[in-house]
Amino acid sequence: MLQQQVYIINGVLMGLDAIFVIVAGYSAYYGCTFGYAFGVEPIPEHFTFLASIIGVMFINNYFLGYWGLYGDKAPARLTTVAFSVLKVVLINFIFLSATVFLFQPAYYPRLFLILFSVFTFVYIALFRTLSTLYIVKFAGSGARSRKILIVGDRERGQAVIHALQKQLSWGHDVVGRLCEKTDEEREDSCLGSIDALQAVLREIPVDEVLFALNGDRATNLREYLHICKKMGVSVRILPALWNQGDHSITVEHCQGMPFINLQGESFNANGLLYKRMLDIVGGTAGFLMLLLIFPFVALAIKRDSPGAVFFKQNRKGQHGRIFELYKFRTMYENADEMKKELMSKNEMNGHMFKLENDPRITPVGKWLRKTSLDEFPQFVNVLKGDMSLVGTRPPTIQEVEQYQPEHLKRIAAKPGITGLWQISGRNRIKDFEKVVELDCQYLDNWHFFDDIKILLKTLWVVLRRKGAS
Repeated sequence: MLQQQVYIINGVLMGLDAIFVIVAGYSAYYGCTFGYAFGVEPIPEHFTFLASIIGVMFINNYFLGYWGLYGDKAPARLTTVAFSVLKVVLINFIFLSATVFLFQPAYYPRLFLILFSVFTFVYIALFRTLSTLYIVKFAGSGARSRKILIVGDRERGQAVIHALQKQLSWGHDVVGRLCEKTDEEREDSCLGSIDALQAVLREIPVDEVLFALNGDRATNLREYLHICKKMGVSVRILPALWNQGDHSITVEHCQGMPFINLQGESFNANGLLYKRMLDIVGGTAGFLMLLLIFPFVALAIKRDSPGAVFFKQNRKGQHGRIFELYKFRTMYENADEMKKELMSKNEMNGHMFKLENDPRITPVGKWLRKTSLDEFPQFVNVLKGDMSLVGTRPPTIQEVEQYQPEHLKRIAAKPGITGLWQISGRNRIKDFEKVVELDCQYLDNWHFFDDIKILLKTLWVVLRRKGAS
């Protein structure tokens, strides 16, 4: 019910925001018409006028959502809302001004642009102020607000109350809390013990009971759920395995069966789709560049030392999937045998091998690594779906065999050509635990635009020839 209210409220807000942009556009148009009657400036062409309204309408709604005005939290202070609207309106008309400058349509009066921006801010700011006042001041205190009874200990009960206070809603009211244990009944915030549930439901209006129990097996939850069902009261359950600060738990349905999910990383279905689309676009561009540089790189490798042009090695991918990694060969043919002799000189602390002046690397190999050209064949891995443009570096099978359980999280997603470790100056990082920390930081806090930022920073690092090895 709470999430459904969020969807409905935000749907209404989005629709009304779009309508107010249209109203602002027509207000500006008729303002120009009035000015034209007095010989100020011509009115805009009809097509240009409609294109301006439609463009601003979509950009406006997008950035209102970006700044949290279509989120699941109740609106903040009025000044914060007004400032957010002001920022969005400025972006709207920076975009519109840039579009006008680029396409230079005929008869686009500056007066229309100014009036459109002013009316948009006034209408949306006024509407958002009134809607915020209603949601914060009046909706929750109305007689029709949803009455919620919480059942749980003080800590979890307070956490639920705090969450409900921040939740966007058209009205809910916490009527009290029942304690799970009898020794908590003396607390001021407690109406009584859980055993009094049936009596409380008889005495006070309750639309929903929210169980926030701590998982004590002595409490027979099924008995109390039966009481609620028998009396026609809706029930919501906070899983006992939830702890404050944990955002990894989600609920999904499969053919009517509810499942509680514990996410190992922050990727969702939409995010994975966008990430894959980026991989296909970037992988295709990288593959075309690979075709262009291949004859020259292959000739240099062949002239430098005997052996194959490509280096192929089995690596561990997402959750231990084994795939064949492709690179341009940068080492002599007997590199694997030499590695055994060089293990004592490993400069990395932990389950990763790294040697700054590695004698296995050929002269051309040093140049390929310095320019990161050796990585280009991995765009084939990206197009095949074994790797992503951005992720964690794929470890060898032998390295993974030495991992502790907490290290395996770094292969919970597809490995990448670049990642947070690469742009953090990988030459300076000598501790494997720090590598794992950076990889887990990426997985736990992933957003699509993070990949864009990492790709841009990688390009900058490569152009500066910094951090490669």
